[in-house]
Amino acid sequence: MTTNRPAAVMLAPVARAAPQVVWEDTPCPLCGHEAGAPVLEAADPLPPNQTGLVFAVVRCTECGLTYTNPRPNERTAVRFYPADYHPHRRPGKMQQSRPTRPLLSRILGRPCNARRGALPWPGPGRLLDFGCGGGSFLRTMAAQGWRVTGLDAAVGAVQRVRDEHGLTALVGSLPHPDLRPGSFDVVTMWHSLEHVHHPLAILREAYRLLVPGGKLIVATPNIDSLPFRTFQRSWFGLDLPRHLTHFTPATLSMMLQAAGFRTEPVKLLRHSDWLRSSARLARTRGEGGLLTRVLAWKPVAKTAAWLCYVFGVSDCMMCIAERPE
Repeated sequence: MTTNRPAAVMLAPVARAAPQVVWEDTPCPLCGHEAGAPVLEAADPLPPNQTGLVFAVVRCTECGLTYTNPRPNERTAVRFYPADYHPHRRPGKMQQSRPTRPLLSRILGRPCNARRGALPWPGPGRLLDFGCGGGSFLRTMAAQGWRVTGLDAAVGAVQRVRDEHGLTALVGSLPHPDLRPGSFDVVTMWHSLEHVHHPLAILREAYRLLVPGGKLIVATPNIDSLPFRTFQRSWFGLDLPRHLTHFTPATLSMMLQAAGFRTEPVKLLRHSDWLRSSARLARTRGEGGLLTRVLAWKPVAKTAAWLCYVFGVSDCMMCIAERPE
C-alpha cells in the first residue's frame, strides 16, 4: 500500500530538509508474505543524503528474505542517488583481462572484479548488461567481440555510454519495449538486482529475454556474512535506502529458481575495498574501536577478505543461472 506518511524517524535537526519522498510498505518481494521481523535500522551513508532519516530492514518470517521496508516508491527513490553516484561515473582506463587460473582462484578467492574475464558462453555472443552504469563492463566485453546492450535508469550514464563509447544503451528497466524475447545469450546484473523494487519480476523478464540455454549472471552483497555481522548498520553492502533487497546465498538461489532458472551453487567473492569502506564508515560513526582502525589499512583488509573467503563468510557473491532448454 502506498502512503504519503513519513516512513522513517528523524534523529536530530539537520541543515537542510529531508527530500520529499513518497513511502510505501511492501510485502516480501519473494513470497508475498506480509510479516517481517525487524533486523536493524540505519541511516544513509552518503554525505549528500545525511538528512537524519533512518531506514528499516526486516526479514520475512515465511521465507527468510531480508528487505528494506518501508521504502521510497519507484518514482521518488531516484532522489537518493547523488549526481556523482560511483557506479554511474565514467570508467577509467581499460585494462586487459588476466587469464583465468582456476586453482589460484580456489586458493586465493575470486576477486569481485573477476567478472571482466570470460563469461560462461562458448565464444562472443549477445549480451545485455542490466544496470550498466558508466559502461566499463560493456566496453570490456565489446572489445572481446560481444554484441553488447546496456540498460540503466540513469539518463546521464546511458547518454555517456552512447556518446563516449559508441555502444548501444537504453534508458529504463525491464520489461523494455525495445528488447525482444529470446534476443540475448547472456544477461548480467552486476550489483543491480538489489536496487530494484520488484526483483522477481525483473528476473522473470530476464528469463524471457534469454535464448533457451542462455545464462544469467547475478552479483549482489551477501547479508549472511561476517562483515555484516561485524559492522551491522555500518556495513558497506547495506547502502540504505538504495539497496532494497538484501540477499543471502539461499534467498538469491530461491528467487532465481522462482523465476524459472536452473541455478549453479552460489560463489563467494573477495572484496577488500568493502571491508575498508565499512571500517571507515564505522569510524565516522564512532563504532568499532581498534578493529575499524586496523581494517582501514589495505594489507589487513586484503588478508581479512581472503580469510572471509576461506571460511565461507564473504560479503559479496555471484550466482550463474541458466534458462533450461
